[in-house]
This record gives sequence, C-alpha cells and structure tokens, in this order.
Amino acid sequence: MTHIVKSESKAKNITLWILQAFVALAFLGAGFAKLSGQATMVETFNQIGVGQWFRYLTGSIEVLAAIMLLIPRVIPIGAILLVCTMAGAVLTHLLIIGGTPVPPIVLLILAAVIIWGRKQMLLSLIKKQR
Repeated sequence: MTHIVKSESKAKNITLWILQAFVALAFLGAGFAKLSGQATMVETFNQIGVGQWFRYLTGSIEVLAAIMLLIPRVIPIGAILLVCTMAGAVLTHLLIIGGTPVPPIVLLILAAVIIWGRKQMLLSLIKKQR
C-alpha cells in the first residue's frame, strides 16, 4: 500500500510540475505582451479606462507570479496571485470590455488546481508565519 501511495504522490508531483511550467509559460507570454506594449494590449487597457499604468502593473504581476510557479518555496503564492489576477480579468471581460471570458476562466482554473495540488506547501507557509 505504501508503494502505491508513493507512486501516486510522485505522479501527482510530476503532473503539477508540468502544469506549473505550462501556466508559467502562458503568463510569461501574456505578461511580456503587456510590458512590451503590444498594440492589442494597449488597446485593451485603453478600453478598461484606468490608464496604461494598470497594464504595467498587471504584466508585472503576471511575470512575477509565473516565475514564482517555478520556485518551490513560493509556488502557492504565485498561483494565488494568478487566481486573483484572472478573477479580475474575468470580471473585466464581463463588466467592462466584453469579449469572451473563457481564456481567463481556464487560466484561473489551472492556477486553482495548482493551489489545490500544492496545499501542503501553502499550509506549511502559513504555519511558518504564525
């Protein structure tokens, strides 16, 4: 029985690392698109209406959180940042700019899966703060 649990744990860990790498790549791309001022990103943030500083902030959060997904000690924090960012993106699509909220919903779900999969890391971080 212990061998089965170890195999499942190893498989879960490998699956989570693959997911983290995929999500990190997606957010590195999205973040750099915002930070480099790609025309579609500039226009999207013009539609949001709070200024281009928000594009830089969002892009910076995405890049930082993507990097955090690859650093074992802070994986859950990076995933939490991405869930919050994507929740804002979903609301922005639904309430302000229109268009489909499906891509940010999918990314939010993937980041939430990482949080769930790394809940022991998160609990460990919380205990250290007490």
